[in-house]
Amino acid sequence: MSMYGTDKRHHTLTVLVENKAGVLARVAGLFSRRGYNIFSLAVAPSDDERFSRITIVVDVESSPLDQIMKQLDKLIPVVSITELDPSVARERELLLATLEAGPETRGQLIQLVGVFEGKIIDVGRDRLTVALEGAPRKLDDFEDLIRSYGIVEMQRTGRVALPMLDRSGDHSPLRLADSTTGTNTEKAG
Repeated sequence: MSMYGTDKRHHTLTVLVENKAGVLARVAGLFSRRGYNIFSLAVAPSDDERFSRITIVVDVESSPLDQIMKQLDKLIPVVSITELDPSVARERELLLATLEAGPETRGQLIQLVGVFEGKIIDVGRDRLTVALEGAPRKLDDFEDLIRSYGIVEMQRTGRVALPMLDRSGDHSPLRLADSTTGTNTEKAG
């Protein structure tokens, strides 16, 4: 089984930060100083150019996570922190892999990529490079199946996640906070 799978010790945090130089280093440094392993890290500007969203999957037990969230909240560039429960979140990743694909296995690989709704993005004499986007579990399953063909190189982006949308029609901020585990802190500002 892939090491990227969903693990009960993994907690997904989305952190909205001011889009300023050095913020990512400060956030990552906090985890390093506390001795917590960052399992996955993805960062990009948000829809508002003043802010970036950092998605961090961290490997800790539940009680120390509260302390990390409190410490993160003290960092001046942090606007809000939300722990996303996987059961009420939409998580996605991207996988790129170059695979051994000789004449005897190429057809099987092409079919497997199709079953997983992936794309072939480069073709060589006896290798294929494929791209697959989806939930982490889907990518884990694909990775497990392609191992026997021979992975030449592989890269996964790390998770990005947002809370599931509320389908009741009530879009109040309180309702959105309910879609997480209830651990949602936001600084006044």
